[in-house]
Amino acid sequence: METCIRQFADKEQIKQCKEKIKTYEFSFKELSSVLDLAGNEVRLKILYLLEEEKELCPCDLSDILGMSIPAVSQHLRKLKDGNVVEYRKEGQTIYYFIKANHIKILKPFFKHINQAQENKLIT
Repeated sequence: METCIRQFADKEQIKQCKEKIKTYEFSFKELSSVLDLAGNEVRLKILYLLEEEKELCPCDLSDILGMSIPAVSQHLRKLKDGNVVEYRKEGQTIYYFIKANHIKILKPFFKHINQAQENKLIT
């Protein structure tokens, strides 16, 4: 086990950092939960598509991703249970969309995906 060899601990800095962590505890939990769910490649694709198209039904996602509707529905259920997506019904059809507060969290990741593809096309 390594030991810390610092000469001087900035006790005020440590105190302020501890207070920041405590102050933002809810935000850390929320972001961690969203990133945990988005850490699955299929769910990340679903979230990307929902952000791009604003809303999609499980059948649309099934066709786009080449997956069965039950498989897509299972991922959507995890996202719904994780409070990342919501849905609305129109007749018999259910449309899923990303909750507004989570779009802000996820948008930089989707921007990265789009930019990485653009850079790939340029080179």
